[in-house]
Amino acid sequence: MSFDSLGLSAELLRAIAEQGYTSPTPVQTRAIPAILAGHDLMAGAQTGTGKTAAFTLPMLHKLMGDAPQGRQRRVRALVLTPTRELAAQVHESVRTYGRHLPLRCAEVYGGVNILPQIRALRSGVDVLVATPGRLQDHLTRRTVDLSSVDILVLDEADRMLDMGFLPAIERILGVLPATRQTLFFSATFGGNVRKLAEKLLNKPQVIEVARANAVADAVSQSAYFVDTDRKRELLAHLIGKEQWSQVLVFTRTKYGADRLAKQLGHHGIECDAIHGDKSQGQRNRALAAFKRQTVQALIATDVAARGLDIDQLPHVVNFDLPTNPEDYVHRIGRTGRAGNKGAATSLVSAEERGQFAAIKRLVKTDIPAIVMEGFEPVQQSSRPRPTNNRRRPGGGGNGPNNGNGARRHARPAQGQGRPQTSRRPRGAQTS
Repeated sequence: MSFDSLGLSAELLRAIAEQGYTSPTPVQTRAIPAILAGHDLMAGAQTGTGKTAAFTLPMLHKLMGDAPQGRQRRVRALVLTPTRELAAQVHESVRTYGRHLPLRCAEVYGGVNILPQIRALRSGVDVLVATPGRLQDHLTRRTVDLSSVDILVLDEADRMLDMGFLPAIERILGVLPATRQTLFFSATFGGNVRKLAEKLLNKPQVIEVARANAVADAVSQSAYFVDTDRKRELLAHLIGKEQWSQVLVFTRTKYGADRLAKQLGHHGIECDAIHGDKSQGQRNRALAAFKRQTVQALIATDVAARGLDIDQLPHVVNFDLPTNPEDYVHRIGRTGRAGNKGAATSLVSAEERGQFAAIKRLVKTDIPAIVMEGFEPVQQSSRPRPTNNRRRPGGGGNGPNNGNGARRHARPAQGQGRPQTSRRPRGAQTS
């Protein structure tokens, strides 16, 4: 199937072609016609499937067809996202696909000066992309009018609820017109997410392009058993010996992200950290440097990394396992996007074995776990300890490029094999 068959305008098809896309992804194939037909939508799609374009393209088509004549612009489409990074990504998608349309888009989120946002809203916009907290601030200041919203999109609704945005969302819903089209996108549909969807949606079309909590087929998953105090050495060894040119590393805390970035720097690895205590300017600069690959490792917390869109990111590392197993799916979804191959590696301490087991149950995959010689955990499970003891890679003054090779000296844990990868045809992927 091609985009030409989905009923989109010539201006949108031109913008799609300019981006080099020819075939829609499965979620786009199913969502775009449903949205164009005016249905509410409940869509379950894992990250990296092109869900941003799945709602952006038909939304722009409908706004163009219903453009007001001879009256002031008002917000007619509202997109709510959980994080600043995702808001910026959606805003960029609207600008990219709407470049040949006479429509205006604005983004509002916290962590930056509110005055430029107020000026943009006063000048009139058709599409508003916002995080719930900052939009609530604008409602309090009466600097935004949402009385003309025809289309409401909740992107990554599960994450918004996890971050405690339900009160802000409910206030926003209270000022929206009762008659509107609502599009609900979520990677998971737990109890609270489903309750919110049932409250908001009117006879929705239901689309699910992957089983709940699925991991992209193109992502190979593996793990290393290692003591907590050896994780940093092992990570530096892997980055250097495996020559990882670009790796996104997740930590549990903001302090841990800053500390790890400093420690990896001592190993000669160019790195930076992003988290909630960083200003938006600092986060933007760190992400831009990472995309240019002038920064080799980007250390991030879950909140900061949600919505990051990095083309062909090859490696994701869970330095700390997430407390919530569903966050594992979101984390490793940063790689293996749009059919590109990716690798997700977890460093698992003895204290995290229970979390590791919960993750495997959630994704229904026996993730291969190995012990690297020289990094054997002191606290052993039932697995036998390697007998060929070698000098510890990365220790005793060795840098990350001087250790023993991970592939040559690592062995699978009992009953486990190596991860498999598969490729998926590339489609128009923007989310």
